[in-house]
Amino acid sequence: QVQLVESGGGLVQAGGSLRLSCAASGRTFSSYAVSWFRQAPGKEREFVCFINFSGRTTSYADSVNGRFTISRDNAKKTVYLSMNRLKLEDTAVYYCAAMVQRIGISTASSEYNYWGQGTQVTVSP
Repeated sequence: QVQLVESGGGLVQAGGSLRLSCAASGRTFSSYAVSWFRQAPGKEREFVCFINFSGRTTSYADSVNGRFTISRDNAKKTVYLSMNRLKLEDTAVYYCAAMVQRIGISTASSEYNYWGQGTQVTVSP
């Protein structure tokens, strides 16, 4: 079992930066792949980025590639999402999600067993 708690959301001006954290409980966190998803009002939840259990493999949605960076510290049981050059369209609730590592990169929300409660990111003009 893994429990996830996100933090670090807030209000930021367009062009600014934020760093989200996803703190996990559970002894085997280093066996889990983690992704960030986001959901804007009136829209479906969408994949943002993925990191595998070791941190050596990452993947990003086209909309954030080059602006966002996902990383993890397994000793601290924490995954980070560094967001730079934020845009108005990045406004959403951001969720981290975990799954037991499989072969390949998983971008579908249905593949993830564990979810955090979400943290709001609001980008203002």
